[in-house]
Amino acid sequence: MSDFSHMAEKLNVRVGPGKNVPLGNPEKELFPGFTKFQILSYYVAAAPYIIPHLKQRPVSLKRFPNGVQGVAFWEKNAPAFTPDWVETFPVPRKMETGEINYIMVNDVRTLAWCAAIAAIEFHPFLHKTRNLDRPTMIVYDLDPGEGTDILNCAEVAFHLKNLLEGYKLKSFPKVSGSKGLQIYVPLNSPVTYAATRAFARTTAQALERERPRLIVSDMSKARRQGKIFIDWSQNTDTKTTVGVYSLRAKQVTPYVSMPVAWEELKHALRVRNKSLLYFQPDAALKRLASLGDLYEPVLKLKQKLPKDVGT
Repeated sequence: MSDFSHMAEKLNVRVGPGKNVPLGNPEKELFPGFTKFQILSYYVAAAPYIIPHLKQRPVSLKRFPNGVQGVAFWEKNAPAFTPDWVETFPVPRKMETGEINYIMVNDVRTLAWCAAIAAIEFHPFLHKTRNLDRPTMIVYDLDPGEGTDILNCAEVAFHLKNLLEGYKLKSFPKVSGSKGLQIYVPLNSPVTYAATRAFARTTAQALERERPRLIVSDMSKARRQGKIFIDWSQNTDTKTTVGVYSLRAKQVTPYVSMPVAWEELKHALRVRNKSLLYFQPDAALKRLASLGDLYEPVLKLKQKLPKDVGT
């Protein structure tokens, strides 16, 4: 860990020309052996890759002011102390009156400020602010039940990939940074949440029927033991999924929710080595410098759902 003993209790971290972000308690460990300053440094370095995936989307922050072993809370409404240069966007509440004023992580300064207030995780919506009813993608969250792990999720991911290819849809995997995987299907075409949710539910149920000993699509936790739960329910305008390149705070070691190539998943399965699917911040940054953004197609690739599935 870096030595911050010579630094003041509060730093002004420069993140661009004339742009500083105040950082209190820089040496405070939010993970054991990993400080708030290191978290902010990771996000600043990853900014060119992460911001395109957060830009113009409402974002929920998961904050850990006392570290990952302390109490966490969701920050949806921009707090009262939010600087005036942080862009926000009002979204009407679903079940009550009023609005939620979501933070928009559109630039490196905002990303760094969020990290400075101990927002370890970034969870964007599947839609952008210009059209709150139109998802730009479908997401499947592969969640391992008791007795299974990320390698079992990888096995299910290939079954899902093959099913989607039958509909002429390309998909892109990423590790969650926790126990499982997420599979994204970029659309970037006119579509509704009703259509994407129905398609995701129907395809998940089809895979469960094909492989009932391995896969479950039911929300009931009682049915998940020894199986991989394909969570299709994220495809709604009220739910978020952890963003690509976000740190995760599920364990005492900081891992990144990182895109992987299908060949990498295949290799990890072949050698039965789940450690190949976990990336700490330094390794994630080296990987980005080498491979670039494997999730860039998710931003641009236009695909259409088949009309006869899930209707």
